[in-house]
Amino acid sequence: MQPAGSEAWIRTLANIPEELKALPQWVCWAYGRPSRSGRLTKLPFNPRRTARAMARVNDPGTWGSFAEAVARASEGHFDGVGFVFTAGDPYCGIDLDSCRDPATGDIAAWGREFLETLSSYSELSVSGRGLHIILRGRLSGPGNRRPWADGEVEMYDRGRYFVMTGQVLEGRTVIEDRQAQLEAVHRRVFGGAG
Repeated sequence: MQPAGSEAWIRTLANIPEELKALPQWVCWAYGRPSRSGRLTKLPFNPRRTARAMARVNDPGTWGSFAEAVARASEGHFDGVGFVFTAGDPYCGIDLDSCRDPATGDIAAWGREFLETLSSYSELSVSGRGLHIILRGRLSGPGNRRPWADGEVEMYDRGRYFVMTGQVLEGRTVIEDRQAQLEAVHRRVFGGAG
């Protein structure tokens, strides 16, 4: 990933779909302390505050516009920008952790299956080891996070934010309506199969 504020970073963020950039659901983020799993946490911050103030996924008063988030992150105090999923928007984000080899670009069979089935806007995660898929759809059952194969699957349509990179995968630049596919994948992951 390019450093926040660099010309390459800003050019890459241009790949994020305009329909997301038009919403005032953006935060800045910075690495925090390691979680219990040993991975560094990614903490959300309010892009409209001059002091470093935390953002909350349930408080729109702590979010800002895409332009505000990019501008604040470009000042060098943050590692990037993120998009907050809410009940008031039509979007769902799927996070496939540890399904990609960053050295070769190879995607594990299970990650490839999700990518092909959901077939919507897709980008690399910050680490390059995972993928984000963003589509239009609503989760219709319980379950958001589960180990899967040799990685992990997370699905959220509200109350979470995704770090956004704009590093589009395989030309998948358009957010698609994928309710039926989302329901089928969600049932498969959280209905006990695996």
